[in-house]
Amino acid sequence: MKARLLIIDDDPNTLASLARAFRLAGHEAAVCDSATRALEMLRTEEFDLIFSDVVMPGKDGLAFLEEFKALGMSTPVVMMSGQAHIAMAVRATRLGAIDFLEKPISSDKLLLTVENALRLKRLEEENRQLRQKLGKHEMIFTSEPMKRILAQIERVAPTETRVCILGESGTGKELVARTLHARSQRKAGPLITLNCAAVPVELVESELFGHEKGAFTGAASRHVGKFEQAQGGTLFLDEIGDMPAAMQAKLLRVLEEGEIERVGGGAPVKVDVRVVVATHRNLENLVREGKFRQDLYHRIFVFPVVLPPLRERREDVPLLVEHFSRQLAEQNGWKPVSFSPEAIRELQLYNWPGNIRELRNAVERILLFATSDGIDAAAIHTAVPQATSPGQASSTSATGGLAERVEAYERDQVLAELKRQQFHITNTARALGLERSHFYKKCQQLGIDLEAAKKGSEN
Repeated sequence: MKARLLIIDDDPNTLASLARAFRLAGHEAAVCDSATRALEMLRTEEFDLIFSDVVMPGKDGLAFLEEFKALGMSTPVVMMSGQAHIAMAVRATRLGAIDFLEKPISSDKLLLTVENALRLKRLEEENRQLRQKLGKHEMIFTSEPMKRILAQIERVAPTETRVCILGESGTGKELVARTLHARSQRKAGPLITLNCAAVPVELVESELFGHEKGAFTGAASRHVGKFEQAQGGTLFLDEIGDMPAAMQAKLLRVLEEGEIERVGGGAPVKVDVRVVVATHRNLENLVREGKFRQDLYHRIFVFPVVLPPLRERREDVPLLVEHFSRQLAEQNGWKPVSFSPEAIRELQLYNWPGNIRELRNAVERILLFATSDGIDAAAIHTAVPQATSPGQASSTSATGGLAERVEAYERDQVLAELKRQQFHITNTARALGLERSHFYKKCQQLGIDLEAAKKGSEN
């Protein structure tokens, strides 16, 4: 990875030699002969890493570091000195230096320091983004199935037990992995993810274990794999059922021995990582079909967490709709809108084959279609036409449970209001808060024959 470096030293020979070493390694190096001028440069220019001498005339390196941190700057700083002693190194570390090097410094040591600093910076940035993402995507539920899921998470999160998250696409498997990590003993470490189905077969090993420079054509520099990136934290392997057979054997070895080998490398590298996996596939069937190793299955399938599809937790739909609509309004600067009870019921009646991911996309589409401060059932039909497609009511009823009870309740309410209004269609629709045209559609959806209901009431 190419980096932009700043070297601060009052010795021109040191500046020249360090800059030359960095440039030969493919990095960009800027030099400065005083701490004061360096602070001026840093107000207008950005660098990936700073190397600063300690002993300099005027403002020394430790004073520079202290002022640099006081200004709120976060670029990693490595201190250097030819007169190093323990007290100096301790003070530099307390002031925020990430490393302290004693002169003279070999080229190998310099380049290794750059690599480690950039890796640390990248991991911190990824961890920060993941924490932000977790804060924006908290688990939203009120249903009993999800309460049981949360109880399972609370039980297993503080342990080192391997968790296998199962569920249909869009049910929130990655969110569960994030929650597990956030409530684990490793929460201060990174959470690194890899979707096994999204990486080309020939690159999976390099992505997981990394590779050395020159390991294969195009490997211009060392690449740190996901296992090393997740050191001290959690590695989430999504869609583990799609992992190539050759990689399954290598993953099993890592889980058994706790060490990896980079592609093109000879020495094993110890890794301390908790592995959490997920899949929408039936792993037992894959094992029976010979597509997934049985020994790997037993290694990862220790504590299964099975996420219910959205059609089995319909009582969560109102909360999810409110959450997504508020989130989307904040992100896009939209005016907040409310969903009518009829609109929510329409959304609850739909099966959501794409689960929560599909619901969120639908809410975004509904808000884009919105022409007023309120979303009614008609707006749902415009933005989510499949929610009222032929056979939808029968398919939801077939699932039993909440959907069947909701439909029966709606039918009873419509029939009761018709009787109260003496089967006056306009008055009944107004009383139910529906447009006359939508009232007819609702009756058709609920299987209500208006003429037959009226005759039955008169008899």
